[in-house]
Amino acid sequence: MTDAAKRTPLYDLHVELGGKMVDFAGWEMPVQYPMGIMGEHSHTRAKAGLFDVSHMGQVILRGADAASKLETLVPSALTTLKEGKARYTFFTNDDGGIMDDLIVANAGDHLFVVVNASMRHQDIPHMAKHLDGIEVTEIFDRALIAVQGPAAEHVVGDLCPAAREMSFMQTMEAEIMGVDCRISRLGYTGEDGFEISIPEAKAIAICRAFLAHEDCEPVGLGARDSLRLESGLCLYGNDIDNDTSPVEASLTWAMQKRRREEGGFPGAARIQRELAEGTARKLVGIKPTGRAPARAGVEVQDLDGTVIGTITSGGFGPSVGAPVAMGYVATDFSTPGQKINLIIRGKAQPAEIAALPFVPQNYKR
Repeated sequence: MTDAAKRTPLYDLHVELGGKMVDFAGWEMPVQYPMGIMGEHSHTRAKAGLFDVSHMGQVILRGADAASKLETLVPSALTTLKEGKARYTFFTNDDGGIMDDLIVANAGDHLFVVVNASMRHQDIPHMAKHLDGIEVTEIFDRALIAVQGPAAEHVVGDLCPAAREMSFMQTMEAEIMGVDCRISRLGYTGEDGFEISIPEAKAIAICRAFLAHEDCEPVGLGARDSLRLESGLCLYGNDIDNDTSPVEASLTWAMQKRRREEGGFPGAARIQRELAEGTARKLVGIKPTGRAPARAGVEVQDLDGTVIGTITSGGFGPSVGAPVAMGYVATDFSTPGQKINLIIRGKAQPAEIAALPFVPQNYKR
């Protein structure tokens, strides 16, 4: 643990619950609890898990035309985002690569933005520099938690009945135990669930109340990663980065038709060209045939020994019951069922291209 590592408002609760604390993006975060990564993963798929995501950056944008100005930095449609709705998007650079992915919510008189912990030092100055006339305020006095899993509606709904009526990607302000919170029905596990921004002073009390529900257990970073990997969700810095385009990463769905056609965002020329002509490589699911997981950086070869790509995320999928991975391969080799080899510890191990996600996503539409 470094001297500079920061602590979230839930740090004391993590320690009390037996969380194994590690340094993650400069924050002391629980990688697992006594239940263990496998147990926490399976519990979230079956019932509900509570995650601390307070290390992520929470930002409020205020000012006239905030949505249209933010739209100049991302390839998604924000001016048509209705009040009470949220949208996944990403900042692109001038070369059409992805600077970071983020969630933008229309909160009525402002936009509520959540950016990745490791990129907040980049994203917030980026918005402040380019959003002329918009007040960019990072929030430091609120925790951010996620309650994820098929029982999440009951865990959250028992304390906030209005949450039961929300659908996927809806957001609202509501009271939990008399405290004003922002609740968004979304998350990054592939399961139904909520992300909730809570005033720091009340965060531990509200989390204790959620954890008092018989279906809810605390979950750490380890299971959060295996859950998102099984669900085919990209991790910034692994599966997407400054050199990766949204088209290569199969994120075309996050760019609405008007934005794809009009452009008007950084790197639009490359992205529009790739939409029209295709890409040389593509993000795919990969299933090793054996039991050895393929980690990030593992080389992918065709059956003749030619290098065709690289693993970007990989590990054991507890719900799949086998190793799973994601990575980029030459487009000619991206068809599900295609046989390939993975070079693990110097030896070729058989694998095949698989459709994503490995586990069906379970959002409440």
